[in-house]
Amino acid sequence: MVATTIAGEPARVALRRRSPAGAPRGIVRGRSTRAAGLAAALGVLFVITLASLAIGAKSVPLGTAVHALTSYDKLDYDQTIVRLLRLPRTEIGLLVGVALGLAGAVMQGVTRNPLADPGILGVNGGATLLIVLGIYALGVHDVHGYVWFGFVGAGVAGCVVYAVGSLGREGATPVKLALAGAALAALLGSATTTILLLDAQALEVFRFWAVGSLASANAGVVRAIWPFVLVGAVAALVTGRTLNTLALGDDVARSLGLRVGRSRAFCAFSVVVLCGAAVAVAGPIAFVGLTIPHVARAVTGPDYRWVLPYSAVLGAILLLGADIVGRVIVSPSELAVGVVTAFVGAPVFVALVRYRKLAEL
Repeated sequence: MVATTIAGEPARVALRRRSPAGAPRGIVRGRSTRAAGLAAALGVLFVITLASLAIGAKSVPLGTAVHALTSYDKLDYDQTIVRLLRLPRTEIGLLVGVALGLAGAVMQGVTRNPLADPGILGVNGGATLLIVLGIYALGVHDVHGYVWFGFVGAGVAGCVVYAVGSLGREGATPVKLALAGAALAALLGSATTTILLLDAQALEVFRFWAVGSLASANAGVVRAIWPFVLVGAVAALVTGRTLNTLALGDDVARSLGLRVGRSRAFCAFSVVVLCGAAVAVAGPIAFVGLTIPHVARAVTGPDYRWVLPYSAVLGAILLLGADIVGRVIVSPSELAVGVVTAFVGAPVFVALVRYRKLAEL
């Protein structure tokens, strides 16, 4: 008899350890510890947010940055910098970090593949290609247009990867999905490069966006993007129990009453919305969706009800922190946030491949 697991624990053991109130013994303490850790992470995020408002090519006193939010004086140059430049940039960093962290966690859970992220599975590549086509064919040069092209591209790429990975009697196994995603990402990258070589103007617009940057953020971009991130984040956060059940395997999930196809479709919807929005506004930023869920699981364990909120907060911390580093490391110039996250994420990715135990869900 094969013993299934519930939140990382053998089912029979978990049932025996339930208290009279119905909660497994020890889980209450675990919940309080995880809640305290999440509160601490939110505190770190608050500090990083304030630092993002104050730190840059021109440093602004922290008190001035706070006054720019609470009692804005248009005649104060430092407050104007904070209010018109750094505040929208910080807001976009928060939104994109949350989106990428959640998207990576959901993708790793729904595919049961610890190396899954929007870039590796081709979702970012699909969004990128459609955005480039929009620039090349329709002259779309603002985020309001990018968003819709990003959504369509991310959705089509995700569907193609899942369809190809589902071929054969075994269905959509983690290995087949990873291989299908890698192949599609290479194909989409080649198509994107071909279009850019045909149109110098499209290349000029694209090259600043492609490296992954928050420098072009403004209040209009924030207003355009936050509703999509909100919808995608809510959709992702409610999938925690579903992802825990899917982790038991499709057969067990069906025996527990889960409609596997419908559940995966809902998870895919959240990923498409989050990735489409993030790629449209900041470009295809790599490694956030890959590394952050592993850090979250190292803290919380395999329970996706906790992995998802931790991934959202830690993703925002990583992206804002990388953006701050990019502003000061080559000052007075600036290093794009996508370059910084790649430097941070690449060693982690190598470790995941080199040491198999680090890659276990």
